[in-house]
Amino acid sequence: MGKSVYIAEKPSVAQEFAKALKLKTRRQDGYLEGDDAIVTWCVGHLVTMSYPEAYNPDLKRWSLTTLPFIPENFKYEVIPGTAKQFRIVSGILNRPDVDTIYVCTDSGREGEYIYRLVEQEAHVKGKVRKRVWIDSQTEEEILRGIREAKDLKEYDNLSASAYLRAKEDYLMGINFSRLLTLKYGGSIASYLKTRYAVISVGRVMTCVLGMVVRRERQIREFVQTPFYRIVGSFGEEGAAFEGEWRAVQGSRWHESFDLYKENGFKEEEKARGLIRWLSEEEPLTGIVSSAEKKKEKKYAPLLFNLAELQNECSRRFKISPDETLRIVQELYEKKLVTYPRTDARVLSGAVAKEIHKNLNGLMKYEPAVPFLQDILALGSYKGLKKTRYVNDKQITDHYAIIPTGQGMGALTSLSGLSARIYDVIVRRFLSIFYPPAVYEKVSFTIQVRGESFFSVFKVLTEEGYLKAAGRPGTKEQENEASDRDSSGEEEKSIDGAFWTAIQSIKKGSRLPVRALAIREGKTSPPKRYNSGSLILAMENAGQLIEDEELRSQIKGSGIGTSATRGEILKKLFHNKYLALNKKTQIVTPTLQGEMIYDVVDHSIRSLLNPELTASWEKGLTYVADGEISQEEYMKKLDQFIISRTEGVKQLRNEGQLRACYDQAARYYRKPAAKSAGTGAGAKKKKE
Repeated sequence: MGKSVYIAEKPSVAQEFAKALKLKTRRQDGYLEGDDAIVTWCVGHLVTMSYPEAYNPDLKRWSLTTLPFIPENFKYEVIPGTAKQFRIVSGILNRPDVDTIYVCTDSGREGEYIYRLVEQEAHVKGKVRKRVWIDSQTEEEILRGIREAKDLKEYDNLSASAYLRAKEDYLMGINFSRLLTLKYGGSIASYLKTRYAVISVGRVMTCVLGMVVRRERQIREFVQTPFYRIVGSFGEEGAAFEGEWRAVQGSRWHESFDLYKENGFKEEEKARGLIRWLSEEEPLTGIVSSAEKKKEKKYAPLLFNLAELQNECSRRFKISPDETLRIVQELYEKKLVTYPRTDARVLSGAVAKEIHKNLNGLMKYEPAVPFLQDILALGSYKGLKKTRYVNDKQITDHYAIIPTGQGMGALTSLSGLSARIYDVIVRRFLSIFYPPAVYEKVSFTIQVRGESFFSVFKVLTEEGYLKAAGRPGTKEQENEASDRDSSGEEEKSIDGAFWTAIQSIKKGSRLPVRALAIREGKTSPPKRYNSGSLILAMENAGQLIEDEELRSQIKGSGIGTSATRGEILKKLFHNKYLALNKKTQIVTPTLQGEMIYDVVDHSIRSLLNPELTASWEKGLTYVADGEISQEEYMKKLDQFIISRTEGVKQLRNEGQLRACYDQAARYYRKPAAKSAGTGAGAKKKKE
């Protein structure tokens, strides 16, 4: 019987497999070998796609006549920097004493691609190949993955989608970057007074650039509009409260053109006129036409996927999505949390059945102990499978990010930030075992001369899951357990005497009107993206959906994947198309970024369309699921590239773009001469 080879994506992961298998190995150059098994590793990608000059040396020179470039058969080559490890791995996979290969690269599309390229270029034949698919690096999970490893052929569709993703990014990048650089690079370089300008285009990258530029231009074009609300003060001294006037049905001003929405006037004098009219009746009294009292339940949010965690860490700790992924990957490799590159926010039924193991393990994490004692007393973990936090249909490759309850020895070696991110994951996890938070809500409608004033009070009466997640009002938790519900009503801090007083108000009660006042408000421009909200917008196909529950209902693929979104942003910052304020994590375009946006907008506009970009990603999912063939996908991709390339070649719109550059440049300082080469050294005017 021959030896088995276990091939991991990184040396550190390979070590964990060797430990879990309890192999007595000898350390060799690039691998570990025992009597019955060999453990080896890649170092990320060992193989990559060849540049066009590998097909024909003449293609090294960029020329419109050689575009579009779509090879019939794609070429691949070993990356020079990792060639030594490739030779080691290739030799091991082809050894005659090896009969079984266990593929232990990351359980996802990219991990699949890393191994398949190695096997392809190493020309491996005649071996039994098993795929190990795990959700954490605990010993128990590694052994389960090996025990339940499936034939690698069962992942052929996933492999096909991985190859297609790479081909798509390659073809769009090579063709459209060359095409637009040759067509418009000269005009950008001339405008920015640089020697040259390369226009880097990507299927996802360019779409994200478009999202940020469009948002910035919406902010610039925004015209602030004042409006005037009317607020009344009602009740006896010591128990007075405010109510806001709205022009609801029955109001003299219902649907009036003088209104800004239904709760304010466009002109201050109109608001003063309403107050004068209301004040004509003395004594001024309000009659309670509606008094509603009800309880509202708010359940713990769904668990973290990578995008939600990146958004949370951007908001709390002001760190980039790339930094969040680096830290959570570290937590994963230390066995503390489950696989981070996941889009799911729920658990599988199988995991829910064994969830007591995670909880038991967390007893060694001191901050969690009080909450775990509550959960044990509640017994809520027993019924987890019947909750909204468990849904097999919402899981593709991996379930949500949760603590494993293992690896506790590594906690002492974590940096302060890593420890805080671990705590955020733990608290989100523990909160799903608590009952909902319960609010008591009292709503009044008060009539004054037939005009309606509205007042709502909402107080927390049972903290429920907020005990673990954090109470509203604290700086750290002000968004986590938001004190503003989806209808925009505020949870107000109310003392006991006042709460008792307003509880006595009933329908038909007459209340003195103590005052009527005008409150001036101003319309607000759209918010700029921060690095976290931009990741969420990418996940939701360009929509910035701030409501946590609504996000959970969005179906379909977003722009990019959980594994790639942080890297895409990093590339945009590196190319100086976007700028990141590290202190606030606010993302803005650069002048160069805006100019490239204008070029794409006037040449291949569809690259800026989030829905179209998301549809490409969805197509890759269809290939992975076996719903469409890779041939069908490739045919559509080829047609897209050919038609867009030929279309741009016919354009004569350089003069039109000059006007666009001028328009964008108004918002930037003139680039300093020493910034030649990028044109992106221009700093934004102070806002």
